[in-house]
Amino acid sequence: MLISAISYLNTAPLMWDFEHGLADPGFEVAYTIPSQCALELQNGKADIGIIPAAAYATIPNLSILPGVAIASKRPVRSILLVSSKPMPEIRTVVLDNSSLTSVALVRILFEKYWGGARDFTSHAPDLKSMLSAGDAALLIGDPALKVDRSRYYTWDLAEEWLRFTGKPFVFAFWAVRNQAAQASKLDLASVFQRSRDHGLEPANLEQIVETWAPKLNLPQRDVHEYLTSNIFYYLDDPCLEGLRLFYQYAHECTVLPLAPEPNFAAATPALI
Repeated sequence: MLISAISYLNTAPLMWDFEHGLADPGFEVAYTIPSQCALELQNGKADIGIIPAAAYATIPNLSILPGVAIASKRPVRSILLVSSKPMPEIRTVVLDNSSLTSVALVRILFEKYWGGARDFTSHAPDLKSMLSAGDAALLIGDPALKVDRSRYYTWDLAEEWLRFTGKPFVFAFWAVRNQAAQASKLDLASVFQRSRDHGLEPANLEQIVETWAPKLNLPQRDVHEYLTSNIFYYLDDPCLEGLRLFYQYAHECTVLPLAPEPNFAAATPALI
């Protein structure tokens, strides 16, 4: 089975078994950006993908692998709105073109929480050029982690969502094409939950930190805190409540079509 995965720090624990020869040899992994993961599932070029939550509203015939997510129950640090202006002066927003869910989220926050819609354009994730093209920039993933927040006004989107709704935010989860799930003889939910669990084991997590800190030019303690405190890797009931509310608001703001009720590859979601 072909897996489409994201080449960001926050997915590293999820990929542990696949990168260390512990998963079934029938899996093949290809890395890309979040929006492309969704396209590859939609086009049948991948069987399983860690898709942006927003993509579930637009791609039919998918099932969610239960229990695993990239979510946050506190500030996430890697999804930022960045500006040299305070919020009341922001009129134009340049969106990271590698994102789907965060683009939907920032538009919801502007419409329902920050006082009205703004003008939006899309751009590759380069902060300097984005801010030259608009009043604010939406950055996700590793580029956001590297922003010097002392130089700008910044808004952490997970933190803002939590203030607005009181609920966690789910950015991404594993989804499988229904045809591939039916053809597989594996317990896919267990495979991906087990890989997550191994990646979060202290010794393995330390190895991830040692690998990624120099890649991002960040202190090891910051990388470790991000993986253990800012990212929540379990699709539990509070996260599902937040996910459903996101779909509701995205539909109300005409950002996304009405999403189907989450359909799980297993009979019931795993209780974490």
